[in-house]
Amino acid sequence: MSLFGAMTTAIGGLTAQSRALGHISDNVANSQTIGFKRVDTNFVNFVTSSTTRLHEPGSVIARPAYQNALQGAIEQVNNQTALAVSGQGFFGVTQPVKIDTNTNLPKFDDAKRLFTRAGDFALDRNGYLVNGSGYFLLGWPVNQQTNIPNQAIIEPVRVTQMIGAPVATTQIDLSANLPANAPIAPAPGSSFTSTVGVYDPLGNLHTVTITWTHTALNAWTAAFDMNNDGTSDGNVAFNFSVLPQTPGALRPNPPGPPGISANTGAVTAIGTPQSAGSPATITVTWNFGPGNQDIVFNFGRYNETVGLTQFAGTEFELRSVEQNGVPPGAFSSVSVVENGDVIVNYDNGQRRTIYRVPLFKFADPNKLERRDGQAFVATQGSGAANPHKAGTQGTGTLVVSAIERSNADIAQEFSRLIVAQRAYAANTRIVSVSDEMLLETLNMKR
Repeated sequence: MSLFGAMTTAIGGLTAQSRALGHISDNVANSQTIGFKRVDTNFVNFVTSSTTRLHEPGSVIARPAYQNALQGAIEQVNNQTALAVSGQGFFGVTQPVKIDTNTNLPKFDDAKRLFTRAGDFALDRNGYLVNGSGYFLLGWPVNQQTNIPNQAIIEPVRVTQMIGAPVATTQIDLSANLPANAPIAPAPGSSFTSTVGVYDPLGNLHTVTITWTHTALNAWTAAFDMNNDGTSDGNVAFNFSVLPQTPGALRPNPPGPPGISANTGAVTAIGTPQSAGSPATITVTWNFGPGNQDIVFNFGRYNETVGLTQFAGTEFELRSVEQNGVPPGAFSSVSVVENGDVIVNYDNGQRRTIYRVPLFKFADPNKLERRDGQAFVATQGSGAANPHKAGTQGTGTLVVSAIERSNADIAQEFSRLIVAQRAYAANTRIVSVSDEMLLETLNMKR
């Protein structure tokens, strides 16, 4: 019985080592596969009979030991939508079940949700973020009004916002020095002009011309030509005093509130409280065609030498002028930031957040069931897939423009290969010896 038991056990050992060799070959073959998780081998012994007086040889089997939670090396790549996870989280992905004949776009089944660490995502021809294995990245859509992701919906991330809407100008920040030594009006050289471009709600560019006139000692007016027709659309009076503590700054509490003498009903102005340090702003309302548009002209702060000042000189000095409107923009690129926000960039400088990529956490990721080396499904042993914002709830952090390499180490696998090879050879020797001993037993009849 022991001879047959020894032979049976050795054959079981051959089978177990063959499976271990298969795991090793799979790991070596996928040592360069993005997001691959290696499979180790656990050998399990089966005992047929074992007492204090007798032990019968049993058998051994090889079971896979999945290393899904073991981090692979993170490598930076030249791809703004490539992602890697530093930690325990997984990306949610899916695959299309069919193509919609009306839209020629893929259709998805929400129930067929998979998980992966292969983050080599890139835009496909339909605007979806898809990795190299053909899995579509899932994300929370972001409300464009509140800029808050809707965590009740998880859907494939698709970039469809190819046009960046224009933004109407609502504020102009102007920094300049009005020359204190300029002639008093109506003498020649008492007026100076500066221009600034503004955008209406449709994205049309308009030029606003401001004419600064030195009306009296330390007193100026600003005339706005909002429609660029050479006529003044209103006058805003500013008064200056050369104060010992802040020479050249706008003086608080000048005679009369700053306001506007409008020669058209379309222009209004609102002055701010005139105390030291308060903003020196004027709000002008103008209709460029699409409707009334309020524009706040910010000239700095009262009693501080910022923004609009009056210092010595005979020439107007424009330091800077900035406005917050933008023209219509075309799609430029898409990128992902560390918190998982998918951002569309336009060539007009605008940015729009359209999705947030969650990370899924499992109670035991090593018990996930693999569909291939790069995608897994949840099982009862792994626990449910719980989506969280990256960097929270132990999901790990996102590394942008990066990929996670395979966690299989070739040197380590070759060491295991040598051991498996020797163990296999030893088992074959036991089979040979058992066969020889059995033959000798049969030959005893001769």
